[in-house]
Amino acid sequence: MTAQRIGFLIWPSTKALTLALAEEALDVAQKVHPEVAYELVFLHAEPATEGGWQLPGEPWAGRLEGCQKLFLLADEPPAALAPALATALKQLVRSGCVIGGLSAGVYPMAQVGLLDGYRAAVHWRWQDDFAERFPKVIATSHLFDWDRDRMTACGGLSVLDLLLAVLARDHGAELAGAVSEELVVERIREGGERQRIPLQNRLGSSHPKLTQAVLLMEANIEEPLTTDEIAQHVCVSRRQLERIFKQYLNRVPSQYYLELRLNKARQMLMQTSKSIIQIGLSCGFSSGPHFSSAYRNFFGATPREDRNQRRSSSPFELSSVPAERG
Repeated sequence: MTAQRIGFLIWPSTKALTLALAEEALDVAQKVHPEVAYELVFLHAEPATEGGWQLPGEPWAGRLEGCQKLFLLADEPPAALAPALATALKQLVRSGCVIGGLSAGVYPMAQVGLLDGYRAAVHWRWQDDFAERFPKVIATSHLFDWDRDRMTACGGLSVLDLLLAVLARDHGAELAGAVSEELVVERIREGGERQRIPLQNRLGSSHPKLTQAVLLMEANIEEPLTTDEIAQHVCVSRRQLERIFKQYLNRVPSQYYLELRLNKARQMLMQTSKSIIQIGLSCGFSSGPHFSSAYRNFFGATPREDRNQRRSSSPFELSSVPAERG
């Protein structure tokens, strides 16, 4: 029996959980089914950082040949790839290797152009940045995507979901079911399921009117609705809506809505190169001073101060968000 060679190309930011989920699924498959054989190879994309957990494997040393599948693992977007590694990845794909990106491993795939025209599952907190940097990639909010010979998983437990899908395609649904049972996985999730947890779980409440109101707010960030309009849409009085928000979220609807828009603005500030004015307008603020004042009152710093501070403290954000002029 010839073992299928599966490689894991690991960046220093990779968390133990991300690698363990992928490795454990394949290890358990070999234990529960004697005809399944994998040769797992662990390679470092970059030198390990001091003080972090010890990554298994060895430097990739200029060679990636021989893998039927290769997974790129990172939990923070890596900087630009070394030219030699970019060339090696392209050659590997041309040779017929199926390649996958787990968590922020989608970034090096996109940087090399290996995801142009493909669907890619991108973690929700990176989607604004990823979409701006790689417009040729069809970024989705799915748990994972398997588009032809490209695989991507958004991170966390979706890594296990993708590996179970790999097992099901390679060896049948029965094996994938046996592995999930061995790992006490409640159910095998489909790739097309959305990443975000149900709104009622995020809110800590299942009150239907509250859920409807917050969904309306999330769908109307650029042109905010008034509290009266929201109450009308969810078929309650303004006083009743305010009472529900106060009971379950300890704030009035307008305050919750403002915080929602400010958090969206902050995400865009850190992940995109849009100007502060553009971001403010896209998050429902009528002018630059209005946006800056509301932002400072909530976060304790102006949008410009917050963005500059993040740039200076993060090499990734410094390289991915160009400086504003003026």
